[in-house]
This record gives sequence, structure tokens and C-alpha cells, in this order.
Amino acid sequence: MAVGRSRMPMPKPAEPRVMVVANQKGGVGKTTTAVNLAAAMAVSGLKVLVVDLDPQGNASTALGIDHHAEIPSVYDILIDESPMDGIVREVEGFDSLWCVPATIDLAGSEIELVSLVARESRLRKAIKAHVKGEPSRYDYVFIDCPPSLGLLTVNALVGGDEVLIPIQCEYYALEGLSQLLKNIDMVRAHLNRELAVSTIILTMFDGRTRLAAQVADEVRRYFGDTVLSTTVPRSVRISEAPSYGQTVMTYDPASSGALSYLEAAREIAESVAGPDEKSGESDE
Repeated sequence: MAVGRSRMPMPKPAEPRVMVVANQKGGVGKTTTAVNLAAAMAVSGLKVLVVDLDPQGNASTALGIDHHAEIPSVYDILIDESPMDGIVREVEGFDSLWCVPATIDLAGSEIELVSLVARESRLRKAIKAHVKGEPSRYDYVFIDCPPSLGLLTVNALVGGDEVLIPIQCEYYALEGLSQLLKNIDMVRAHLNRELAVSTIILTMFDGRTRLAAQVADEVRRYFGDTVLSTTVPRSVRISEAPSYGQTVMTYDPASSGALSYLEAAREIAESVAGPDEKSGESDE
């Protein structure tokens, strides 16, 4: 049974927005953010694709997509240049959410990519053919990166239009972020001039602690309007959902975590909408 749409549809972008969810620091809610934003948009009437580029396959797990070693995956796209059309899987329970799964084969792909032609732009080529070749197919694409700055993440940055960085509201929140920003600048200079850091989202926010508020203030001072107004709370329901092969949007849609991701998704959708579109009217 498919999840029903929320009452207020989100505005559709004129062209598919390809968003790279990246932070080389682990444990910041990167995969959680990618799958829950995608699910929130899908229940609000948008067509969304999640590309799982992490060898751990956590995004595939959270979306209930089988990703054992024998199934076609993003590995085949990167190494064998297989078309994305035959690898995309529909996410059960949603009318408009799809996933390109990751398998354990991806773990060795960075070594294999080194010797291949156009090693940095293989994902870009696949996205151009599958997503941008037919713009009506998706409204949003979220690429979930591994927590590293290797060739997989470079492929994502070359293949995307925007970077979304989750930052956890904890001590050392900005640690290592400068290296990610340097890599983004390098990719922009040499491989993808259109790439931009469009969105920062604060995760694991605990309003009971002074530290969380201090970190949020520091991030907002540093990144300004790029930071979403919505913060995602630390939530047991968000943490539990993947173990049931679900996003929090279906596991507990009334929870604070689900409502926060829904609001964050709306902020992102409205960030490129004209004043007439922000009312929630979409061109369906």
C-alpha cells in the first residue's frame, strides 16, 4: 500500500535538482538525512531518486531495497558503464520514490576506478543519460556519499549540481569540514563549474543543551543563509526506522523527527520556487 501524499504539495523545480549529500565525518546523520528528505518529498508529491554511493549500503537498507552482492547496483554503473535505467529500483510503499542500490562490490571500486578512462565523471554520464535526458522523470536526485573524500565522493561531486552538508550539533561539529570545502572548490575549478554548496542542515539537535545552541549559532555565523531554519532533533524514532527497512516518514510519520524532515524538505523545495509557487501549489 503506497504512502499517501501530504496535504500540501511541494513546488516542483523547473529542472531536476541533483543534490550531493556529503560530509567525510561519519555519524553526522548523512544517510539518514538523504533518505528522509527523499521520502518527505515523495509523500508530498515530488518524484525522487536516491543514489546510494556508500559501500555500506545503509541508504538501500533504510529504503527496504535488497542489496546483496549479486544484484545490479551502482557498482555496475561506475565500473561497467551499465545504464542506470536497468538498475533503478522502486521503493515499496511509495508512489514516486526510487533507489539505485549499493552492494559490497562498491568497497573495491575506488581501486578499480583509478585505471579507468574518465574515472571522475562516470556517475555524471549516467545521471545525464537517465535523469537529465528525460527531465520529467524526477524532480530531485539525492546522492548519498561515503564518509570519505575518495573517488566515489568525487564522482558524486562531479555528477551533482548542489551539495547538501549535514552537520551534527555536537562538539567538533566543524572539524574536518574545511577539507570537504577545499575538495568542492577543486571539483568546481576543474571538473564541474556549476557545483555549489546550497544547503546546510543541522542534525541531532538537543534543545535541552547549551552546546547544541552554541554549535547552531556557530554554524549559522559561518554559513549564513545556506543553513536551513529547520533543525533535526536527536530522535530514537529516526534511529530505529532503518532497522525495520523504513524511513522515519513511514515508521512514525507523526514523530518530531518525521515532521522536522518534512519541514526541511519543504524549505529546500521552496528555496528555488517563485513567490507564487511557495503557497504549495504545484503544477501537477
